[in-house]
Amino acid sequence: MALTLTSLSQLATLGVDDIIDVRSPAEFAEDHIPGAINLPVLGDAERAKVGTIYKQDSPFRARKTGAALVAANAARHLQGPLADKPGGWQALIYCWRGGQRSGSFASILSQVGWRVDLVAGGYKAYRSLVVAALYDAPFPCPVVLLGGNTGTAKTALLHRLAARDVQVLDLEGLAHHRGSLFGAMPGGQPSQKAFDSALAQAISRLDPARVVVVEAESSKVGNCRLPPGLWKAMTAAPRLEVVAPVAARAHYLVTAYADLVNDSARLAAVIDRLRGTHSTEQVAAWQAMARDCAFEALAASLMAQHYDPRYARHRARLEHGVEGVVTDSLDAAALERLADRLAERLSTGL
Repeated sequence: MALTLTSLSQLATLGVDDIIDVRSPAEFAEDHIPGAINLPVLGDAERAKVGTIYKQDSPFRARKTGAALVAANAARHLQGPLADKPGGWQALIYCWRGGQRSGSFASILSQVGWRVDLVAGGYKAYRSLVVAALYDAPFPCPVVLLGGNTGTAKTALLHRLAARDVQVLDLEGLAHHRGSLFGAMPGGQPSQKAFDSALAQAISRLDPARVVVVEAESSKVGNCRLPPGLWKAMTAAPRLEVVAPVAARAHYLVTAYADLVNDSARLAAVIDRLRGTHSTEQVAAWQAMARDCAFEALAASLMAQHYDPRYARHRARLEHGVEGVVTDSLDAAALERLADRLAERLSTGL
């Protein structure tokens, strides 16, 4: 049976035990339906081999070679990841277009006695829903930006607002990046398509009748581009601006960026990327602070010389009803109090 996906929210109501992506590991790594597991019926090299035979020899020989490889890989999956699945287990299977790869694997699993459905149109049909949601439709909710200079704990506050039942969209979490030159995180970023998928799923869960709080970002979070509809909504949105002293921000950053502070080679490499933007003398001074472990002084200097001036210019281009929310501290207790104030302010409307 082929299942036609009509909306992204439908994925949460399918009632299957597993969604299985039978595409190659490289295809799966670039993007996949959220929650899917990868049981490839053709590996990356095998898929390339079958494609070469198809183009250079004959479609018949390619299909014969592919069938043998699919059967062998299916046997490994049956004896491995699927070995303990009970008789009532149900799966939804897809490949690139919902064709031979998924159909072949589904046929084998059906012969075992399991209930198996296919995604009509495969990953390509799912991707069209993502594109429609992000690039064709307007952003569904009214937006309020949570702004503030670097180091004002905006992401931490966003999480605290979510705990207070405020609707939020965590772009940095979805992009796995802290949104600055120093913002790379261990494990790297998702591909653009995988970011699109995660973002589209997050948007599909939003209540259009409620305001959603989004951290003020540029049009890219690391290497991940924001879709035009969301960016347009952000540029027109009112803004709650967190204001904190430089010393408090520097102290917070040293804790928030502990992974970078504890990796001296990586920190030095990132500072070195500021050459061309700042003088050789200034970059050398920052490198010296890093070597001397003067991290709070380094953070304060980077904010004063690099981040704050750029943020001021960026804010001036997007300024729509900025309202400052001042705090003297960014420790855990102060952030809880600040989140309470922000939640109360949001409840009254902006």
